[in-house]
Amino acid sequence: MKEDPSDNYDVCVVGGAGRVGLPLALVLADSGFKTLILDINKSSLEKIAAGTMPFREEGGDALLKKVHASDRLKLSTEARSAAGAALIVLTIGTPVDEFHNPNFSVLTRCLDELLPHLRDDQTIILRSTVAPGTTNYIEGYLRSRGKKTGLAFCPERVVQGRGIEEIRTLPQLISGTSPEALAAAKKLFCKIAPEVVEMTPLEAEFAKLVCNAFRYMQFAATNQLYMVVESAGLDYAELLSKMKRGYPRMDSIPGPGFAAGPCLMKDTMQLFAFQKHNFVLGQMATTVNEGLPNFIVEQLARRFDLRKKRIGILGMTFKAESDDIRDSLSYKLGKLLRFHGANVSYSDEYAKDPTFITKEDLVASNEVVIVGAAHNAYRQLRIPAKTEVVDLWNVLPA
Repeated sequence: MKEDPSDNYDVCVVGGAGRVGLPLALVLADSGFKTLILDINKSSLEKIAAGTMPFREEGGDALLKKVHASDRLKLSTEARSAAGAALIVLTIGTPVDEFHNPNFSVLTRCLDELLPHLRDDQTIILRSTVAPGTTNYIEGYLRSRGKKTGLAFCPERVVQGRGIEEIRTLPQLISGTSPEALAAAKKLFCKIAPEVVEMTPLEAEFAKLVCNAFRYMQFAATNQLYMVVESAGLDYAELLSKMKRGYPRMDSIPGPGFAAGPCLMKDTMQLFAFQKHNFVLGQMATTVNEGLPNFIVEQLARRFDLRKKRIGILGMTFKAESDDIRDSLSYKLGKLLRFHGANVSYSDEYAKDPTFITKEDLVASNEVVIVGAAHNAYRQLRIPAKTEVVDLWNVLPA
């Protein structure tokens, strides 16, 4: 799987060793495309070359072994390798800065590395979430530097950890700044997705952001209701169960829990910045979701002297069945508890850290156990009778 500088490729996936790029690269290679993964993360590339996924992805290990055998997947750390590809897929997004405004520097730095190797007959496909107007901005960026390379925006909308499955089963939104770029994107995604939906670049940018912002606001709504109901001394999970029984109009209410990770809040903030910081629902959703750890600590502090408590957090990733700790609210919860003087320990099924202890040791050695991420492994965990439990997801056995 080593790169040959003289090779030509159907597709080059820039950032292809990451959580967005690698599932796409594997699906492309498995669909018959000669695919190059271009990434600066040498550690992840070494794992991929050895046939090991660098992160959890359903079906990833099996598909990686399959494309290994096909010899349709190559790896490189050199930007010049992109010159041999007809299509270049950029899985580099636009994060938000400390002022909640989009930061284009990561994307433009990547482009600067590629610029000397771009050809006019190539097409760049932006894949990661970007702020409204970014595609047109990148179009101008390329043209001002004398490049006529085609440009498309085709956002991914998959759930992290199930990318391989959902790339193949979900409709793909496609857009381009020219008919030629749109046609190139359509030709690619028609071979791996069940349906393509044509949009303008601005529509596609908003479509991805609205999807994530709406989900984030849904989580905020149930988290706010959880705090109200629990403050009244009631069990919110029990209330949901009773009020949903035989009443389908309430089926859409999700349960409470930490809404975090590298996408939902960031994408909500992209809309917040676009609307000149006048996106009230998005702003309130951030306040609610980011405030949930504070609420948990305050509720415990009303009942106990936290300076005398040993508290364990089960699940340190940002969501269940993931190994991704980016922006996980479990860490925020741990910091708040320590600020109040508690002795805090962590455990996780998938994230690796030498300071973590096993789930069995955590529940045995702590007076309070809080579920931070609802991993399935906790469903059979035996909790000592006297242990105080905070389990928003109801994942622990009754």
